[in-house]
Formats: sequence, C-alpha cells, structure tokens
Amino acid sequence: MTNKINISKVEQIALEKSKRKLIYPPTEKTAVIEVDNFPALGKLAALRFLEWVQNNPGGVISLPTGRTPEHFIKWVSFYLQNWNSPNTEKELDEFGVEPGLIPNMKSLTFVQIDEFYPINPTQNNSFGHYINKFYLQEFGLDRKKALLLDAWTTGIPNGKTAADIFPNEIVDLSLRTRYGKTNLERQQKDVIEKVDQYCTDFEMKIRELGGIGFFLGGIGPDGHIGFNVRGSDHYSTTRLTATNYETQAAAASDLGGIEVARNRLVITIGLRTITFNPDAVAIIIAAGEAKARVIREAIEKPSSNAYPATALQKLKNARFYLTKGAASKLEERRYDDLIRLDEIPAETAEYHIIEAALQHGKKVEDLTANDLNLRRSTKWMLKKSERKPKEMCALVRDSLVAKLDLGLEQLENKIFLHTAPHHDDIMLGYWAYIIHLVRTPLNHHYFNYMTSGFNAVTNAYAARLLANLLEHIETSSFQALMRENYFDPNNESGRNRDVYQYLDGVAAHSKTMQREGEARRLLRNLIFLFEETGVVQLKNRVSELIQYFETQYPGKKDLPHIQQFKGMIREWEADLLWGYLGFNCSDVNHLRLGFYKGDIFTEEPEIDRDVSPVLNLLRKIKPDIVTVALDPEGSGPDTHYKVQQVIYEALKLYQKESGRDDIEVWGYRNVWFRFHPSDADVLVPVSLNSMAVLENAFEKSFGSQRDASFPSYELDGTFSRLARKIMVEQYQDMKVCLGREFFNENEHPRLRASHGMVYLKKMNLEEFYARSYQIRKTIENV
Repeated sequence: MTNKINISKVEQIALEKSKRKLIYPPTEKTAVIEVDNFPALGKLAALRFLEWVQNNPGGVISLPTGRTPEHFIKWVSFYLQNWNSPNTEKELDEFGVEPGLIPNMKSLTFVQIDEFYPINPTQNNSFGHYINKFYLQEFGLDRKKALLLDAWTTGIPNGKTAADIFPNEIVDLSLRTRYGKTNLERQQKDVIEKVDQYCTDFEMKIRELGGIGFFLGGIGPDGHIGFNVRGSDHYSTTRLTATNYETQAAAASDLGGIEVARNRLVITIGLRTITFNPDAVAIIIAAGEAKARVIREAIEKPSSNAYPATALQKLKNARFYLTKGAASKLEERRYDDLIRLDEIPAETAEYHIIEAALQHGKKVEDLTANDLNLRRSTKWMLKKSERKPKEMCALVRDSLVAKLDLGLEQLENKIFLHTAPHHDDIMLGYWAYIIHLVRTPLNHHYFNYMTSGFNAVTNAYAARLLANLLEHIETSSFQALMRENYFDPNNESGRNRDVYQYLDGVAAHSKTMQREGEARRLLRNLIFLFEETGVVQLKNRVSELIQYFETQYPGKKDLPHIQQFKGMIREWEADLLWGYLGFNCSDVNHLRLGFYKGDIFTEEPEIDRDVSPVLNLLRKIKPDIVTVALDPEGSGPDTHYKVQQVIYEALKLYQKESGRDDIEVWGYRNVWFRFHPSDADVLVPVSLNSMAVLENAFEKSFGSQRDASFPSYELDGTFSRLARKIMVEQYQDMKVCLGREFFNENEHPRLRASHGMVYLKKMNLEEFYARSYQIRKTIENV
C-alpha cells in the first residue's frame, strides 16, 4: 500500500527525518508524517504548500482559520518575504523546495472553507476577516479570484438588514419544510431558500474550477473538518447547517459565549467538496496530546460518517501532518516507540501494565502472564524484562499505593506559592487537596494569578453587574461608606469587607447581601479605573459601560480599559474563592502579565514584562513549594504553556540569586488534560464532601462562569461539574487497579470515603526545568 502512495520531495525529506514509515497498514488508513513540535508542523505544511504552488500555478487552494495554522502562516510569510536571501535559498533547497522558482501567489484561486451564519464579514471574529488579514493580504493573493463565503446580504430585502430578518441572529431551519406563520417567518423562509441556492452556486463554482487542488485543514474535538461535524455525509456539499455541541463549545470563544454559538448556524464546504478532485492534496494538521484520540479515530477507523476525516481515505494524496503528541495514540507508532527502547523505564512499564489492568477489568496484582501476552506491548515487555509477570505487576501495585500515601501525607511548616494562568485553574486542579493543606496554621499559602482572564467575562454578565451597581450607588448605606473613604482602591480593610459582605450573604442564603458585596467591589474598581469619586460622574461612567456592552457584537476584542475592567471582575471572583477558606485579599496576588492581550495569536512572554513580576513574587514570599499548571504541548489554552515558561525562567533566576535548590514544584492539571496514573506521583483521594464544597464554592464565587459561557467540549455544563467528572473517572481507574476492597475496607477513613481522585506531579527544580524545556522544545524551535 505504501508503494502506491505518491510522495513529494518535501514530504520525503520530512519522512526521513522522522525515522518513521509513511503508513503502517492495515491499522493506518491514511499516510502520516510526524514532526517534533508545533512550529515544525507549520513549517512542514508551509514548505509543502509552496512546493505545490510551484508545481501548480493557477491552482485552487483552501486554507484553514483559527489558531492551528499560526506557524503555517508565519512560515509562508517569512519565505515569501525573504525568498531571495542566501539563508532562505539554502533552507528551501535543504527542505526540498526549488529556490529558483518564486511561487506565483497571484495566480491562485482561494476557496473559503467555512463561515458562521449570519455574521457580518467585517467583524473581526468572522472567518472572512481572518482570511482577508492573514491570507489575501499576507500571502499576496488576488482578491478578485477568491471565492469567499459572504451570505450576509443574500436574500435580504432592500432597506432591511440580516439583524432585522433574524432577530437575535437565530435562524430556524425548520422553515425549509413548513410554511411561515407570520410575515417575519415568511421573510425568513425566503432568505433561507436564497442562502441555500447561494451554497449550491458556490459548490458549482468550485466544481467548474475542477475542485480544490490543495486543501489544508485542522480537526475539531469531534473530528470535524471545516464544519462537517461528526455524522456528516461523506458526499455532502456546500450547505447551510447547524453544528453539534462540541463544535459550539470550541467556537464559543470566537463568538462571545456558548449562548451565541448554540444559535449560530454555519456555511461549510462539504466532505465531497474536499474530495471532488481525485488528485487533490488534502492535509490535516494537528498538534498536541489533546488531539490524539480524534486523530487515532480519523486514521485507524474505517470510512464512516461518525469520523468525518475518514472521508479523506479515498484520496491518494491525503495526509496527516502531526506533532508527536497528536500521534501519541496511534497504535503502531506507540508500539514502534516501545520496541526501540534499550531499557524499559519504570514509568513506561507502569503505563502499559495499568492499561492492561483497565482493559481486562482486573486488579494489577491479579494480572496473569496470559493477560499480559494478549497485549502486544506487555507481551514484548515480558520478553525484554528479566522480571516475572507477578513481580512486574507487584512493582506497579506498590508504586500506586506509595503515590496514595503521598496524597495522604500531612505537610506542615511549608510556604506555598500557588500559581495559575486563569482564576479557576487552581480550584479545578486540586481544590480537594488544598482544603486539607490549609487546616494547619503552620502552613502559609499565597494564591497567584498570572493573567487577568478578561476573555472569560461576557458582555452580558458585565452589563448585569453594572445594572446592579446602579441600584446601590445612591443608597444611604453606600453614601455613608463613601464618606468614610471605604471605596478607596488602596483601602485593604475595605477590600476584605467586600468579600465578607458577599460570603455572609452566601451563608445567609441572601441574594440581597451578595449583590451588595458585588456592587461594593465593582464601585471600588470603577473608582480605580477612572480616578473619579463623584456619584454623578461614576453613574455616567456606568451608563457608558452599559451602553458599550449592549452595543458591541459578542466576541469583539475589547478596548484595553474594558479588558482591565473585565479582568478585575475575575480577580474579585478569586478573592471570594479564597475567602471561603479564611484567606484575605493580601494572600491573593493578581499579576496581569502583559503577554495576555486577547489576540488570536498570543504574544510570547518577555523577561522584563512577564518574568520580573514573578521573580519579585518569589523574592517576597520565599516559597518551599510552587504549584504550576502542567499541560503538555498543544493542550488547553496556550496561556497555560506560556505561564509555565514564565515560572520556569523566574525560578531559574531565583535559584541562581538565592542559592536555594530545595524548592519543590507541584504540577497539576484540570479540565484541559489529564495525567495518566503512571505520569503522576501523588494520588489524592477525594470525598463526596470535598466534591460538594468544590461545586458550591465554584457556583458562588465564579459568577461569570455560572452559566458556563465558555465550556469544555467534553461536558455541557460548568467546569466544576467537569472537574468532578474527571475526579470520579480517575478514582474508578484506581479502583480497578487496586480493587474496591482496598478502598472500601481500608483502615484510613479518607480512603474509605473517597469517590474521586486528584493526580499531581511532584518535581525538584532540575526535574521541572528538564520537563519545561522538553515541552518548550515541542512548542518552539529551541
């Protein structure tokens, strides 16, 4: 099968560097090329694209939007702008591109893959805006040849707008098959029919061009390509359609919340549109372990509507370009990695034996040689190792018990510097552990938030808080507080009283008391932001802000002072959370690192701007233990990775100047990615009581997250519910591995009471540096 696949010069060079086969049949159904890191993924795609353009002047191309093509765009732009420089010519030649032939970008026809509907293409969160900025302008494509999905005015009567026809931007596709009951519905039906015709015409234009010659796309959490979601017909064409929950959750950040995404339809080219040209080069790019499951399904499953990317199996030039993380669940490649090892690390052996136990539904200690021989990986380990099966399994069982013992250990006389990229990360990661650590007054805890997290606050929520403030600002109690200088932004006692007021309301089940606490903090924030104290001026500011939030389209990038205002709402929520456990505002630090600006491609951290504030914090607190969100390459928001690198740099500088090498680093994960039990070395049992406190504290503290406006694609609900689900699943895995009797009949009450599990990774400084550097290499070309 491999011999029948044509491979370009660029791909041949990349394949040789990867030291892999192009495809491992029959398990793999589509060819794969692996690269080391995220930028290398973009570089390979860029080189293959430029190679194709050289060989296909006048061709038809279709390129993706979103964050995945970040490095593809950067590399194509770099090569085009520096084509004739000696270094670029040398590199192009080295990677298989003809340096003497400048690609004719003006000759290409660009086809847009998808777009939200209805959406004004001039909005900065439309895909049309993205394409105009990053492809038409950046690549120098001919706008006149571009086929763009702009149905904003299609079918709209003269004198009307899409907003008039579809109030609240809700499009009812049932009008395709029924009569309109009102004049407005009849107008809507007419517009929908005209948009359907627009889609058919768009499809025909692509086919008249001979189909798409070069397609580059990402893959969504449900496996979608374009907006061809799970269940899409492999013969589908360009169409107006609804999406599924996973796709809506992924689009929530672009559209300003899941409330908007649920109601927004999409126009997408179909799977048959992509495969219409039998000679098409169709490449899917994916980075990070979080994509590993859908990548495995797309490559190893037979062609099925349940797995949209399997539609590409019919194309001889279909490829998946993957980072090692994205390819990590491909069966043949994982086995290939295993058999290349000279020695089997304990963590690797533990991984495979735990997987065997979970597959067979047996305790680790009960696994037999026959059980292990039924799995190719453990069968090979048995042959490679000098240990007998029972001995290997006993080592894994003892390792898991030791990790549980660490999770039960009572720590005292420690100074903790807890860090988080966003304001709910610590809570979602290891709240169940913290509530035990804080019980002794001999430990000291400081909670430190690296970014302002303003992206998580919707316009609607901000407007509600401001309306609540208007109800309070002229009351006699607020006037009395203003006379005593209560709202001075530097009044630390007043800041703490805001928290006490709100939490007293939680205790009393009093919404009135809670709303007063919210209004107090909001007024304090406005006085800080606008440097005004007069009631009239402040009311004007509130009215201006309400007007802003009610007139801006959801998902639009906010002005800097609006970003700060929203960020201070998130900071208030974190103050409330730790108030639950008796901490004051002085125990909570909000660093607002400068790389976090709300752009689609986040800036890289800088030493002076981003590392120095963390270094100063280390100098001030002098911690014994630092906690870090430890997500792997490409998993979760890239803010997590960038914060980890900031802490990595700050700790190195602090160690050098202080001489301290005794600091422990605890890595945690939450809703974005999970530790495998073999990768964690602390297992913390979680009781029902701890889960209940988690959900209550989350709901009461994180008001902006109560409606789950920016949820995970894994669960239609709050992050606290998802965190609970993960903890329960992790406990169930441990219950299989160690047996229910181990927990139900254990002498330790916390183990008997456990129904969930938190996994943590403890490291010394050198281990953390090594791990961070390794992750950095997978993200950057270090």
